[in-house]
Amino acid sequence: MTTPTVAPDPRADAGTDSGSHADRDRSDLRGAGTGVSATSVAPRDDDRSIGRALYELTKPGIAGFVAITAAVSSYVAAAGRPDLLPVLHVLGGTGVATGGALALNQWVERDLDARMKRTRGRPIPSGRLSPGPALAFAALLMALGVAWLGATVGPLPAVLTALSAALYIGAYTPLKRVSYLATLVGAVPGAFPALIGWSAATGGIEFGGLVLFAIYFLWQLPHVLGLAWMLREDYLEVGFFLAPPTDPDGRRLGRHLVYHSVSLLLVSLLPTLLGLTGWIYAVGAFAMGAAMIGVAVPTAREMTVSGARRVFLGSLLYQPALLLLLLLDTVPPGGG
Repeated sequence: MTTPTVAPDPRADAGTDSGSHADRDRSDLRGAGTGVSATSVAPRDDDRSIGRALYELTKPGIAGFVAITAAVSSYVAAAGRPDLLPVLHVLGGTGVATGGALALNQWVERDLDARMKRTRGRPIPSGRLSPGPALAFAALLMALGVAWLGATVGPLPAVLTALSAALYIGAYTPLKRVSYLATLVGAVPGAFPALIGWSAATGGIEFGGLVLFAIYFLWQLPHVLGLAWMLREDYLEVGFFLAPPTDPDGRRLGRHLVYHSVSLLLVSLLPTLLGLTGWIYAVGAFAMGAAMIGVAVPTAREMTVSGARRVFLGSLLYQPALLLLLLLDTVPPGGG
């Protein structure tokens, strides 16, 4: 996997065409005289609809971003001089496994998804996919992704990918209904792309990979907390504790937004101090971290939906920009 707990854009789960298609009368198909039925000429509309639902079940935007994050980590681990084929395998294997893990998590949470406005349009609760086929599809993708990584870039990335999925579905998902600590627990598998990509390039887990892991971990916290405040009523409806239940005015959550943003700024400078990246990266990371703090502080003073949305949107811009800086300013072997 590597499914970030990284929370999705709240607009991303809006349903498309919920509800089942009407049964079609196959006796109406016109194939007389040719020996070929119309169904062999072009896919039926219901086939296309199932295909779209399966595609949507994988959350391709999130899965693709996770795969890119792992690939960038592999690029940094190789000091900006990776072999192209292993990077492509990291992209493909991680993306497929992550899509499977995201689909599997929707199967696990299908009853809760049906109760929330944000998620009731997803393929399973909307009725566009039955739970059985969705589970089989998710398991197949997970197995294919893990096997792909194991066969091409080594057993450690494959094991880390499987472990990430297990933590996400087996720990974070049930903990959401038990404790606010779910936010911290969920950020762990969400940061695993750093270790997957790094181990694919080096064969092991080194301090540089752990630094990238820490950056990815800390980035998720303001991201998820901002979303949690925006959607707190929806979450409370199903008993999710992604925002502290004993914090009605958001003061505690606001303090955490600031703490995590400050920590993110400090840790994001470590790649340059370790010689992994140059000063262009450091200046950019500092500026983006300062901007995150600049958004978090006024939001913490008075928690509002609009302030939380600014934090959430700021975090959405931060991570791809940071990945771009890593690509542009990773120090090559010998520093030149």
